[in-house]
Amino acid sequence: MNASAADALRSDPRVAEAKRLLREAVADHGADLTQVREPLEGLQAEYQNMLERLEVARGGKPIWPYLSGGLGNGPWVELADGSVKLDMIGGIGVHGAGHSHPAILDAAVDAALEDTVMQGNLQQHPPSLLMSERLLKLATAQGAPLQHCMLSTSGAMANENALKIALHRATPANRVIAFDNAFAGRSLAMAAITDRPKYRQGLPVALQVDYLPFLDPERPQQSQQQAVDELQRLLARHPGRYGAFWAELFAGEGGYYSGSKEFFTALCEPLKAAGVPIIFDEIQSFSRFSQPFAFQHYGLDKYVDIVTVGKVTQVCATLYGEAFKPTGPILSQTFTGASSAIAAGLAMLDALEEANCFGADGANLQRHRYFADRLTALAERYPEVVKGPFGEGMMIAFTPGDGSFETAKWFMDTMYEDGLLGFVCGAEPTRIRFLPAPAITTNEHIDKVIELLTGVVEKYQATKP
Repeated sequence: MNASAADALRSDPRVAEAKRLLREAVADHGADLTQVREPLEGLQAEYQNMLERLEVARGGKPIWPYLSGGLGNGPWVELADGSVKLDMIGGIGVHGAGHSHPAILDAAVDAALEDTVMQGNLQQHPPSLLMSERLLKLATAQGAPLQHCMLSTSGAMANENALKIALHRATPANRVIAFDNAFAGRSLAMAAITDRPKYRQGLPVALQVDYLPFLDPERPQQSQQQAVDELQRLLARHPGRYGAFWAELFAGEGGYYSGSKEFFTALCEPLKAAGVPIIFDEIQSFSRFSQPFAFQHYGLDKYVDIVTVGKVTQVCATLYGEAFKPTGPILSQTFTGASSAIAAGLAMLDALEEANCFGADGANLQRHRYFADRLTALAERYPEVVKGPFGEGMMIAFTPGDGSFETAKWFMDTMYEDGLLGFVCGAEPTRIRFLPAPAITTNEHIDKVIELLTGVVEKYQATKP
């Protein structure tokens, strides 16, 4: 026999027929989910009951009164109260193929056939290897020195692993350099890097972190020189004490600010000379620019020592170079990923490739230009209400009204009520951001965003004296 029992199961025609029937059923029931819909009257009472129970169970209200119904159609999602909304945030960048995508459904069926729900440190399966190899192939396409990949269940865990790898290599160095407004996650160590004092409230200081100013698009040369000067000052003040430079190349949570090759190169050169490991956090930015990785988009391949990915990839990962291979057993975890997440991640990488997302004239940049043009026109029509757009690729934002958190939250909540999902980011100003699904978003979807957003803008204007 040349096939295992598991291989025979996967190739069983009954499995293929089951997949076909499931795809057909999902498509049939989701076919009408193509426009905003109000909640269904008969479902509202139970929906409200579930929200109240959720508040008790989790110890606080969710950000949105959002409970998925389990079905969608591309960027359209049905909630458990029967309402339908246009999802342009995707779980903060997670749902890269939208909702109920047939390839993701197939992947979930494949995963359901696995002997275990979770893969782990002790027992892994061939798709774990394939996912690691796919990510490494993408990451090294332009010469980045990355040879190893560690899968993990969350972006915070991937970032924890990155930090451990860097500090292990740089011991006894124990300080980290990051950018103002950095966001690395909410674990104890990641909260120390994250430049949000509220996120560290009541927590002990886990790391000594120093911050550099990010590129100011209105003062590019001056702000670059300020960042370089501050870096040199820190390196001189704490010689040999920095175990990592932590960088989001595109400030996502921080407000949708773009960097540049010149800016990052001016910082990476002295960091390399000082022997400081360079970590690029791509948990949110992976798959959204002209190349799979933002460091490739900015031409920084030769500088990267460690990079993290997540969200769109479904299963998260830490990629690192041979020189950073730990000499002690510091990388281990019970779960490296759910079988379904790994299968969906492989399907997602296929979907991104099939959608021709990447390249100088790839779909990501084409749709960004279209979205930016539509937002620009809206800003010109309502200059006191909409400022922008900001961002790159499939990461785009605008500043609402006076840029206060209160105004941005009003926009976010009103958009939600009107059937459009976006989310806040940054501070002073606080912006509304969109993370359209790279694999399935069309210009028609963007047109609908602008239509719904225009209604919200007009409501805002009507509230002003």
